[in-house]
Amino acid sequence: MASENNSSFEQQIDLGGLHQEKFVVIAAEAAVQLNWSVEYVSKSGLVATRTSDVLQVIVRPEGAMIRSECNEDLEAGAERSRRNVDEFISALETVSATATEQQLQEWYATHEQALSSTGVDLLAEPNAKTSFKDILSFFVPRKNYFVTPLLVDINILLFIIMVATGANILSPDGEYLIKWGANFRPYILDGQWWRLFTNMFLHIGILHLVINMYALVYIGLMLEPYLGKLRFAVAYVLAGIAGSVLSVYWHPLTLSAGASGAIFGMYGVFLSLLTTNVIHKAVRNALFSSIVIFVVLNLGIGIRGGIDNAAHIGGLIGGIIVGYIFYPSLIKPKLTWLKYITAGTAMILILVVSAVVCKSIPDDIRQYQTKMDQVIANEKMALQVFKLPGHTPAKIIIENLQNKGIAVWQQSIRLLTEADKLDIPDELHERNKQYQHYCELRIKSYQLIMKKVSENTTRYDAGIEACNSEIEQVINAIKAEK
Repeated sequence: MASENNSSFEQQIDLGGLHQEKFVVIAAEAAVQLNWSVEYVSKSGLVATRTSDVLQVIVRPEGAMIRSECNEDLEAGAERSRRNVDEFISALETVSATATEQQLQEWYATHEQALSSTGVDLLAEPNAKTSFKDILSFFVPRKNYFVTPLLVDINILLFIIMVATGANILSPDGEYLIKWGANFRPYILDGQWWRLFTNMFLHIGILHLVINMYALVYIGLMLEPYLGKLRFAVAYVLAGIAGSVLSVYWHPLTLSAGASGAIFGMYGVFLSLLTTNVIHKAVRNALFSSIVIFVVLNLGIGIRGGIDNAAHIGGLIGGIIVGYIFYPSLIKPKLTWLKYITAGTAMILILVVSAVVCKSIPDDIRQYQTKMDQVIANEKMALQVFKLPGHTPAKIIIENLQNKGIAVWQQSIRLLTEADKLDIPDELHERNKQYQHYCELRIKSYQLIMKKVSENTTRYDAGIEACNSEIEQVINAIKAEK
């Protein structure tokens, strides 16, 4: 059966009793003998080019479809495509009839890596039937798919350990995430740079983990066979760090964790490669639009809030940069030294830029936290007056209320006033007002207690009780906002 469409021509043929992979190997050799450049080979066929012509051989158990397309006007292009297909089928029949077993073994060895690849087969039919064994294979390292399953396994293992040691499986609390290495600007600026790395292996609940691991497996199957183990691992880590850095830069007080920055980076690497000749045009056209749609759709979802889009954008930009840096070593794969040089260059560039960005982040939040730590310490000191023994003389009580109470609360108000001048989020300014009101109420209460003790009277008890009631309300309001 043959058909024509524009400047292309295709024809269906049977496999002549050959096994699918054996047919692909023979087809690749026939193409080479006709001076076609074989750009892509898989179990499901091949893509080859010759000048501006493209040849596709798509192989299924029931037969093979041979298709050629030419960049000429409709009539002339279709005719040339027909000749290409006829010529190829003739060469295919000749090679199949004359090939010796030794030649077949040699040809198979030439394409063994492509035929055994675990990456996404771009010429395969969609298949909804997936067995448990197939699913399990996503977690097992093997040739051309080694780093991806290791990363998936590490993420899953850490999440299991977190849950086993007390973390909520649906939504771990912030303190627990901080303990395990989540990203948080005040701690980063305080010298805990390792959080830029560790946070990319933590997840805020089982759903977060599943979504990220699905996206990682998908991109890993497609991309790792092109990059290899070293470049894939380097790109993943560098993109993750780039995402973490932009998250810290963008969010003063957001607690961030997850692999999505690094994963977006791998999509960025793929996007950069899809704009080069590392992946042939006949293959990459089908991928480019789907990758772009994935990126745009997920960034759009992130706009709704509750998602760290800064980490996504940082990882994506970092991945695109790393992909272009890798380009020279990918087009010259035999130059092993070039692979290490490009990997080293990418590491130096991303890490230096990350360090510069982190150094440029205002440390107002850290200064604010330092002042608040002092305010909390002051509070503990000022409240010690209520722990004086019952037989303490009135003079000593009054001195403590004045010097270790009121004076300390006044110092806290000065600290809070200074903190309010810093460049901090609006919610912290509002919290400052509450803390100041709290300190003012404490001062008022202490003054009333001093009068009560000095005059040895109960006339101030109602005022003291009213202050304490208002203090309790402010404390509850502050706790509710944390």
